[in-house]
Amino acid sequence: MRILLWHVHGSWTHSFVQGGHEYLLPGPPEGIGLAGRPWSAREVELSTVDPDVAVVQNVDELSLVPRGIPVVYLEHNTPKAPGERHPMADWDGTLVHVTHFNDLMWDCGTTRTIVIEHGVVDPGPLYTGELPRAAAVINEPVRRGRIVGTDLLPRFDPIDVFGMGTEQIGGMGDHDLPSLHRELARRRVYVHTPRWTSLGLSLLEAMHIGMPVVALACTEAVRAVPPEAGVVSTDVEELVRAVRELMADPALAQEKGKRAREWALSRYGLEAFLRNWDVVLKEVWVG
Repeated sequence: MRILLWHVHGSWTHSFVQGGHEYLLPGPPEGIGLAGRPWSAREVELSTVDPDVAVVQNVDELSLVPRGIPVVYLEHNTPKAPGERHPMADWDGTLVHVTHFNDLMWDCGTTRTIVIEHGVVDPGPLYTGELPRAAAVINEPVRRGRIVGTDLLPRFDPIDVFGMGTEQIGGMGDHDLPSLHRELARRRVYVHTPRWTSLGLSLLEAMHIGMPVVALACTEAVRAVPPEAGVVSTDVEELVRAVRELMADPALAQEKGKRAREWALSRYGLEAFLRNWDVVLKEVWVG
């Protein structure tokens, strides 16, 4: 199958293009193409392609899809509030959410919605936890502020924050995936502070690596992190205590990280993710 999609969320796309299809990513000016990513995908000009199906991730892309090509709409994000009407509400197509929380919170009217949970390309059991420090991954922490819990980060010090724009708060900056995974694996515990965002793939990647997790019990995190993998709570002091306990007990951190990896492989493995997408894409393509 020839699948047209735009490079919007790099980590999600990294998993999606692992399937057995031909992936067509529009380059400038219609998109950013591969943007240097070593994916098994082809950067294309829209006028030269004849896709079988398109995966659209924002409304602006709809007008760029060649006429007559069936479309799946993929929603990555939470609404601003639980009553927000989705721009594709009452549409006669299929809308895919990446979490059950997002499906619950968006008002999509009569539009058919399904959930295909994230799948992660397994980086392997890299965890060493040799550095008694916490780690977090947050893009643009200054701009996004309380939404991603930037205000909470100092309470988990010593903590190293990775991601785009983290230099503004004394963080570690942006990394490619392999180096990010290596650096995360050296830290003792992963801290997940977002109050109101969709489930970050970095959390699932940290669990795949074998890191124990301490997370705010917000949005989809309560489904993603089981008790044996760490601590999930809305009580920040409880989370701070959990981080300190894991910092002080490397054996406990190792054991919880092992459970986190087992859970992540079973719940957010790549095989199920690709299989579920194949079902939807074939359904939409055949009609």
